[in-house]
Amino acid sequence: MAEPLEIAAAAEVLLDTGPKPLAGKKAIVTSGPTHEPIDPVRYIANRSSGKQGHAIAAELARLGADVTLVSGPVTIADPEGVKVIHVERAEEMRDAVIGSLPADIAVMVAAVADWRVASASGNKIKKQPGEAPPPLLLTENPDILKTIGHHAKRPKLVVGFAAETQNVAENGRSKLERKGADYILANDVSPHTGIMGGDRNTVKVIGKLGDEDWPEMDKQAVAERLGKLIASHFS
Repeated sequence: MAEPLEIAAAAEVLLDTGPKPLAGKKAIVTSGPTHEPIDPVRYIANRSSGKQGHAIAAELARLGADVTLVSGPVTIADPEGVKVIHVERAEEMRDAVIGSLPADIAVMVAAVADWRVASASGNKIKKQPGEAPPPLLLTENPDILKTIGHHAKRPKLVVGFAAETQNVAENGRSKLERKGADYILANDVSPHTGIMGGDRNTVKVIGKLGDEDWPEMDKQAVAERLGKLIASHFS
């Protein structure tokens, strides 16, 4: 037989009667990859499933926030209780985020492609026998985290993610300073970790007052722990 505390906890989940420390707060979350077209059938992208960003959006909504989720192309369902804006390209994601301001909280989780083709072809680029593939001239995509971190309508709390394969702490600290964030959640996405597209995550929280290592946990647990951190910022 379940203990009374277990029954109460289950009822709280089913009825969503838990505390709402973020009630009255507006949050923007980005999630998933972006797809930057090369031609109508090919694109440049990052390996992101959107699982972490979607979990964070759902958790902030559970804590009472009014959440707008800007999602790149993913194959997972939209989380319940949030407004979702679907985009494909980095420029579309930037515009959707800026268009959702003002906000109290911004959590930039999306794995935005750093570059796009300067001039995408309107037709499929065909292979030509005996010829080398055509060169692709790349141009830099907008830096959405930096844009929001230095925006005139900057949210009170800006959290970014840093997917790294080496020097995780150093690169995360540099990103914090350059992009105007309050926290960076840096994670090692080397191929052996299985983080990109997987169900678990290991993050180092880098903040202006110091760093904190979180143990490996599933992405829902990361979302819950980040939700507590965000709630404590406003308490």
